[in-house]
Amino acid sequence: RPVSAAPRALRRPGAAARMEEEEAEDGGGRRSRAASARFVRCLYAVGFLDLFGVSMVVPLMNLHIKSLGASHTVAGIIGSLYGVMQLFSSTFVGCWSDIVGRRYSLLACILLSALGYFLLGTSTTVFLFAISRVPVGIFKHTLSISKALLSDLVSERDRPLVMGRFNAASSVGFILGPVVGGYLAEFEGGFYQTSFICASIFLLNGGLVWMLPWSEENTGNREHYQDKGTNSCSAKSNHDLHLKSATSRAVTNSSFFQSPWIQVATVLKKIKGIACSNLWDIFLVRFLMSVAILLYYSNFTLALEERFGVKPLFAGYLMSYSSALGVLAGCLLGPITRLYRHNTYRLLLHSSTFTCVQILLYASAVSIWMVILSSTFLAFSTTIGRTCIIDLELTVGGNKASGTLLGVGQSVTSVGRIIAPLLSGIAQEFSPCGPPSLAVGLALVAIVIMNANKQKYHNHGSMKLKNQ
Repeated sequence: RPVSAAPRALRRPGAAARMEEEEAEDGGGRRSRAASARFVRCLYAVGFLDLFGVSMVVPLMNLHIKSLGASHTVAGIIGSLYGVMQLFSSTFVGCWSDIVGRRYSLLACILLSALGYFLLGTSTTVFLFAISRVPVGIFKHTLSISKALLSDLVSERDRPLVMGRFNAASSVGFILGPVVGGYLAEFEGGFYQTSFICASIFLLNGGLVWMLPWSEENTGNREHYQDKGTNSCSAKSNHDLHLKSATSRAVTNSSFFQSPWIQVATVLKKIKGIACSNLWDIFLVRFLMSVAILLYYSNFTLALEERFGVKPLFAGYLMSYSSALGVLAGCLLGPITRLYRHNTYRLLLHSSTFTCVQILLYASAVSIWMVILSSTFLAFSTTIGRTCIIDLELTVGGNKASGTLLGVGQSVTSVGRIIAPLLSGIAQEFSPCGPPSLAVGLALVAIVIMNANKQKYHNHGSMKLKNQ
């Protein structure tokens, strides 16, 4: 026994050293996860401030441009100008953020949007009003770049939960902003004051982005890549993946100082890669569901007045109520995704089907209580569906071009914003229930497309679960 005790005594220091190394690795992992969590919480504040500032001004813009003497046609053209610029700029700005890095692109978008709202605060003519919409229409992509950054930070398993919380934080800003803007509009020159305050909020947001702990973002990014490779890579391949990630970030940050023509060429190359990919069905589903939801809200206030005799004030309260429920749905997205075992396809299919049923219930409602009921459940299904379609785009397309993917998705939604008012006007010629009835048809087409491609989505969901 004394002979065998000596080897055990000799082995103890080695075992203790290994235990200390494992504890150090665990401690480093906990610190990196905590750093990533702090960065994510800062991005929640960025999303809140962004929509809080925007929602202060947007509800007052139609009244202001009419007070400047613009006709309904001119006001409509200027309003469409924003959507057209968003259509063409979303993909380019998203792809640009993949090339130059999230920090510089996010700062540029926030500061140039602040310039647009500052010009809006000096718009004493229709021409100046139109000019002020140009920088905002081109560079107002703060939320898309923030979502791409969140996608870089978190694992695929946690992405729906984090995206849902980000949408919830942004929605809180969208609920509070109109209240503050409406209060300020009661004063003389209230619109100009509101615009300057909005510009100041964007400058504050830019300062917040500048002071973000970007070193922690790099730490969280490394942890994110480590989590993705844990179950499928060896220790050597994990090291290579970390080295590749750090190298790509260095190249990305240096790309900001490259020639603009090189950046444009790289952007076009990335867009071509997305256009030739197998994501067409995902974007088509996003387009159809976006148009369906826009049709539902297009004549909501007018239809409630014609069908049930309720005043516009009640419709406003009902929409605020739905927005508040959307915030709650964003907070509950984590438990819901765990219930579905993180199968994004199945959750998106069920939420889209539920959205279709609720719009049908609204179109066939015989009392205002049925409208309230449909609005209650629709707030949950649309919030979940919006988060799931983004997660599905990133899962199928990959995180290497997350900014480009989100930009293309935003462009698809912008096309819907341009087409939906036209379809709504045509459908409303027949009946106040025409737009939601058309929305039901479009949602059914989206559901059929998803079922037709069920195997492909199911395979991606299974791979996602297997890798985790």
